[in-house]
Amino acid sequence: MATHVIESRPEFAGILRRSENFGTGEGKKLDDRLNNWVDRTLLQSGLELSPIMLLMFSIFLGITLGGIVWVIQENLLGAAFALMVGMAIPMLYVMYAQSQRQKKIMDQLPEMVDELARAARTGRSIEQCFRLVADDTRVPLGHELRLCARRIDLGIPLKEALVDLPERTGVVSLQILVMALSVHMSTGGDLVVVLERLAHTLRERLQYLGRLRAATAASRATAILMIVLPPCILGFFILRDPTYLSTLLANPFGRGMTMLAIALDIVGVIWVLRILHTSKQT
Repeated sequence: MATHVIESRPEFAGILRRSENFGTGEGKKLDDRLNNWVDRTLLQSGLELSPIMLLMFSIFLGITLGGIVWVIQENLLGAAFALMVGMAIPMLYVMYAQSQRQKKIMDQLPEMVDELARAARTGRSIEQCFRLVADDTRVPLGHELRLCARRIDLGIPLKEALVDLPERTGVVSLQILVMALSVHMSTGGDLVVVLERLAHTLRERLQYLGRLRAATAASRATAILMIVLPPCILGFFILRDPTYLSTLLANPFGRGMTMLAIALDIVGVIWVLRILHTSKQT
């Protein structure tokens, strides 16, 4: 039988849209790691927003707030502060959307695995069960499952169709599901028992994470205060006295203490967030 080699055709080169990412995916340098983090956060937030659009929103909002403060106070430092706050708001919203989406996916996951086990009891293949569950599951988890189901319809093996599901969602528990299905596809066994035990494990893990978040609520509130309170206090004094910051920075001692306070606040925020990062993983 003759083999047919698929060759590239220039006339079809523009059909697929290029992926718009800031990072290269390697993460060897600090700026590349930061760009990869932005790309990953946008992807996991579920917002239909490209990195370029996020950057444009940030610049537009920053210029808008900075311009408003400049018109009201005619103070360069106050306008620069408003510019930085405005540019940070879109990314903060993306991070909030990512957190809420991951929480919804985690809450949907045990019920989805239970439904997958019930579908497997009927004697369907794992691919048929997956398509059935993907159609019945609500967003946001259902959206990700339907993307995987479309890949299966295109002839991609189940293992390869699910390989980037944990990366797209940022939910660690989905990695457990993908590993369980991959092992079953390779070794066989009673899929119903595996899925029922997995659903029970996911529910126990969800309860444990809930208790862990409750135990670390005070620490997370402290981290939020460390991030929000200093800019709010500075903004209050600038609005109260437009010359406050320029007068403070004009004094060498005040300038040195201000820089030291900013550096220590940044170090403290990073430290606390890194400590809480493991408890936030789902």
